[in-house]
Amino acid sequence: MKRILITGGAGFVGSHLSERLLNEGNEVICLDNYFTGSKRNIEHLMDHHYFELVRHDVTNPYMVEVDEIYNLACPASPVHYQYNPIKTVKTSVMGAINMLGLAKRVHAKILQASTSEVYGDPNVHPQPESYWGNVNPIGLRSCYDEGKRCAETLFMDYHNQNQVDVKIIRIFNTYGPRMHPKDGRVVSNFIVQALRGDDITVFGDGTQTRSFQYVDDLVEGTIRMMNSRDGFVGPVNIGNPVEFTMLQLAEEVISLTGSKSKIIHLPLPQDDPMQRKPDISLAHKELNGWEPKIQLKEGLKHTIKYFDDLLKSDDSII
Repeated sequence: MKRILITGGAGFVGSHLSERLLNEGNEVICLDNYFTGSKRNIEHLMDHHYFELVRHDVTNPYMVEVDEIYNLACPASPVHYQYNPIKTVKTSVMGAINMLGLAKRVHAKILQASTSEVYGDPNVHPQPESYWGNVNPIGLRSCYDEGKRCAETLFMDYHNQNQVDVKIIRIFNTYGPRMHPKDGRVVSNFIVQALRGDDITVFGDGTQTRSFQYVDDLVEGTIRMMNSRDGFVGPVNIGNPVEFTMLQLAEEVISLTGSKSKIIHLPLPQDDPMQRKPDISLAHKELNGWEPKIQLKEGLKHTIKYFDDLLKSDDSII
């Protein structure tokens, strides 16, 4: 049994990771300030003897004896991270400093959940880990993009200067049950709009692409990275290399929900990437052949059921 700290543990990804690590026989400490996380996501874990929930903001130091730290804490959707951009930067940067300091003190291994947004609006396609990105440092999305880039720098510096055992993953678009219903991300937006019979809002002409990864595949890749060979730091892309346009996604959601929704087009937001697709050859090589297993249609069915149940239980939530 390992004692594991997960920052952002009550969030969409964190709750799935908490569940998986508990099921594998570990003790899990879930740290969250509930800005985007929710007790609803982890209420089914509350009676587990080896699960502990702590309300805490990672911009403040936290002391605990643990073996591993998964640093997931940070709002990850444009609606949430642009709400308070200064707080977003502080969460990425101060959160990294505080958790790295903890890892240094207690000799814990620590994993940073970085993002494909470090690549910005990429000039290289698909994006390998060696690509340095094309990021606007003063745009609306910069608080998240540059915050995560700085966090990666801090992780590498703590590793090189203080010999902290670090791992870095870059997460590409991920979806599944427990997504925040008002996060503004494309999968949750389209599903909620379709279930309600509202118009489905596609930004731009809909030809921009994304690669959609189901949350279970992300959790598997994340745990494999934490357990990867000594000395392998990353960063490593964790994402699905199958590319879809926004129009293809909208049409798939309409088909699976049986909705009568119509597709309408709105202006493209500032600095919105036109293409996003991971090169996962490094992950496949270093993480015991890791690759996504769940195809988009299957994953969407699970996600649609989650939001449909949420709508039926409490329409005001969505």
